[in-house]
Amino acid sequence: MSNFLTATTLGNPNPNKSFEVSEPPNDSVSSLSFSPKANFLVATSWDNQVRCWEIMRNGVNVASMPKASIMHDQPVLCSTWKDDGMTVFSGGCDKQVKMWPLMSGGQPMTVAVHDAPISEMAWIPEMSLLVTGSWDKTLKYWDTRQSNPVHVQQLPERCYAFTVKHPLMVVGTADRNLIVFNLQNPQTEYKRIVSPLKYQTRCVAAFPDLQGFLVGSIEGRVGVHHLDDQQQSKNFTFKCHREGSETYSVNSLNFHPVHHTFATAGSDGAFNFWDKDSKQRLKAMSRCSQPIPCSTFNSDGSIFAYSVCYDWSKGAENHNPATAKTYIFLHLPQESEVKSKPRIGTSGRK
Repeated sequence: MSNFLTATTLGNPNPNKSFEVSEPPNDSVSSLSFSPKANFLVATSWDNQVRCWEIMRNGVNVASMPKASIMHDQPVLCSTWKDDGMTVFSGGCDKQVKMWPLMSGGQPMTVAVHDAPISEMAWIPEMSLLVTGSWDKTLKYWDTRQSNPVHVQQLPERCYAFTVKHPLMVVGTADRNLIVFNLQNPQTEYKRIVSPLKYQTRCVAAFPDLQGFLVGSIEGRVGVHHLDDQQQSKNFTFKCHREGSETYSVNSLNFHPVHHTFATAGSDGAFNFWDKDSKQRLKAMSRCSQPIPCSTFNSDGSIFAYSVCYDWSKGAENHNPATAKTYIFLHLPQESEVKSKPRIGTSGRK
């Protein structure tokens, strides 16, 4: 199963027996985001669409019902919800952000624009602002009632990933820059760090306690980085999403909202749960037959959503649209998979 082509054509897309979301997109999924208020899941995809499902859980069973969808002019790369759970923002290759009053049944309207594709976005409740990151090497902050950004922050390179947990924001750009902002003073960089990983940054995630962040790279490795200079001895990196000599991209990092452990998902088709404090993997899930480009927890951590589809990591020549199918799955994490436990009998590894 280590051969990529064999795995994609012959393997099982759902070896972990997760619940399948009905009527998935027709092309690869680029982002997944749950409403902060209820179990509504939004997916953006390369078929230019933004879709929403209502997820209904009854004990150990989960069902999904398509609720609504909107179109962009080009592939959609990122999405986020407003904190009231009523409105969805989406952006991508058409260089614009649409604000969709999903829950009130309203029509989407353009509220933000960039000079190049928009790769990341987040709603910041504490500031009532939307922040967008783009390949045009800027971050822009938007008051959605105004047509111009309230602040434009130049970046050293294209924005590839960011994480926001007020007042902490960490932006990963090309050339392995990691730029830390204190959102109480967003016009000034707080700190600039070269990634502890040797290869391109793919994803970042702020610690729930704001003391640092995780960074994942295209080369199957995650860095655990603390911001305080006094805590640098606690920094470490670890390998994941590898098989033999094959290394795969770490595509997604998500902290569990209750237990503060975290999940990684990768181009090897696996997702795993980890505890950074005891430096151990809590649970390794079986590999799906295609990559996992994105994943997310719902607001209370009782559902973990992940997509299984081609992610272009092996180039266009390895993609056959006729046979490739896109899936979105829902996994119900057991407490044993996501609750931290003490490490037994070791002194902790680097």
